[in-house]
This record gives sequence, structure tokens and C-alpha cells, in this order.
Amino acid sequence: MADEPDDAGEIARAMEAYLLGEEPTLTRVQVAERAGVPLELAVQLWHQLGFPHRGDDDVAFAESDVEALRLTSDLVRLGILPPESQAALVRTWGRSYARLAEWQTTLLAGVAVEGGDPSSALTELASDVLPRVEALQTYVWRRHLASAAQHLLEDTSTLSSAETRLSVCFVDIVGYTTRSRSLDGAELVEWVDRFEQDTTTLVVDHGGQVIKTIGDEVLFTVADPAAAVEIALALTARGDDAEDPFPAVRAGIAHGAVVRRLGDVFGSTVNAASRLTSAARPGTVLVDAGVHDALTPDEADAPGEDGPGYRWRRLRRVSAKGFSHLEAWRVRPAKS
Repeated sequence: MADEPDDAGEIARAMEAYLLGEEPTLTRVQVAERAGVPLELAVQLWHQLGFPHRGDDDVAFAESDVEALRLTSDLVRLGILPPESQAALVRTWGRSYARLAEWQTTLLAGVAVEGGDPSSALTELASDVLPRVEALQTYVWRRHLASAAQHLLEDTSTLSSAETRLSVCFVDIVGYTTRSRSLDGAELVEWVDRFEQDTTTLVVDHGGQVIKTIGDEVLFTVADPAAAVEIALALTARGDDAEDPFPAVRAGIAHGAVVRRLGDVFGSTVNAASRLTSAARPGTVLVDAGVHDALTPDEADAPGEDGPGYRWRRLRRVSAKGFSHLEAWRVRPAKS
């Protein structure tokens, strides 16, 4: 048993060499010199990517790190990584790939444990599985590039500005804290995964985009306010169905100017959607004036009158931090 730590260390070193293409032979000083990049900039980039701290004398780098620094320098030279956005973009890359790597490693380790000898099985799986995963990641990335390019070209206003008009919706699980206490780890993961997967499927089918998931909450955007309402109403209806394992939810939607940045969205429209979600009762959908006005014809603006396809009930007042007066309506299908 005393030899196990050494064995584990050997396996870890072998895995590192396999993943990097060779055993580390360089220090960070040597990497920066070979790439023609100032050491201060190289260290800054590594920190932003979330890599562990290394000293000047630590032999922890390979030729792949040299090439990565050269490519980064090329992107800066080409203007793809301008100084004002370089740090934020690199941090986004680092966080995204760190989460992906942690999940993939956990998945591989779980499969390896089932084989009886986790250390050797993990190494074998890596050499067999990782090339396929890498190819698939490239495919998914290019597919998303094509989709993002199409959306960008359809809305030509975003070519000259980061701001565009969108419907922003938060969908929040009702009673998440209470329910999570009654589930074990595996059950909780399955429950949340079902929520995220079913929500994402519905959003994508309506031409929307899931911006992020935050535990018990999903944030998505879609250009068409009617699509946002349809998605939210469908999800709350599923949550109200006792026979459906989908959790009970509530939703808030706002439509207006949104600032896009590195795959996220910002601005008062996003804040309004968040506040409306917090104010919504379980199983209900609240919308702001932007959504209401877009879906209600002029002749249906009188109190108590409905627009086509929906029933509206104006709330007297929504208390929302950061808003002096946030108009809100509860929306339901006209047939309900």
C-alpha cells in the first residue's frame, strides 16, 4: 500500500505528458522567451485562464504552451483580442474549459472505477476516448459559430453595437431549497438535469438561446416576445401537472435593450426580468410593459381587455430594487 502514492504520481505524470503531447521540460521564463511574449503578459494570461501558479524555476511547461502563447500574440496583433476585452475573454475561456474538463475527468474516472483498476483504466480511456471528445468539441464549437453568425447577420444592428433588443426570461424552480434537502446527491443531480434539459430543448425549439443555468434557475433570450411567453407558459403548465416529473416553476419576462458580452447579457431589461421572476407566484408568468405592449393590439389596451391568444391581469405594484416603478402583468393562455 505504501507504493500507491508513487504509482498515482507516475500515472498523473504520464497522463499530463499524454495530454500535453510531451513531458514538461520548460519553465515559464523559457516559454515566454521562445514565444516572444513578455513574461509579465504570459503570467497574466495563465492566471486569467485559471492555471495553477508556477515559479520561475518550475519545470511545468511544454512546447504546446509556447505555441499557445504565440497564437495569443497573433490574436492580439490581429485585433481579435483588443486590450480592453482581452482579460475578460481569456477568463471566460478559462472558466468554461475548467468546468468542462472537471466534468469530463469525473465522467472518465467513474467509468474507470467500474473496471477494477482505476489508474490503468483511466489512462487507457484517455487515449481511446479523448481524441473522439476533442473532435466532437470542435464540431460543436463550429456548429455554434455558424448559428451565432446567422443570428448576428439577421440582426445587422449588432454588427456595429453590442446592444440589441431581446426578450429576456428567467425560469426559477419553486421550493428548490426544501426539495433539495429531501434528495440524495444522485437524485438532486437527476432532478436538476431534467429541468435544465427540458427547458433547453423547449427554448431551442422556439429559436431562443439559453444564456446560463444557475442551479435552480435558467436564463434564456429570444428575439420574439411571443416565443418567450409560449416557452414560459409551457414550462409553468408542466410544473403544475402532478403527473409530470418536471418541477414547479415561475417565470419573469422583460423585452427591451440588452447588452451582449462574451455570451452573457446585461442591462436593465435583464434586471427587470429577474425582479419579475422574484415577484411571480408559483406557476405564474409575469411580464413587463415591453412584452405586454408587443403582444397587445392598441384596441385591447383598455383595462380588463385581452390581446389575441392571452389573458392579461395588471398588477397594482411590483416592488423591485433599482426600479422606481416596474409595470407588470400576469399572462395566461386565453383558453385558461
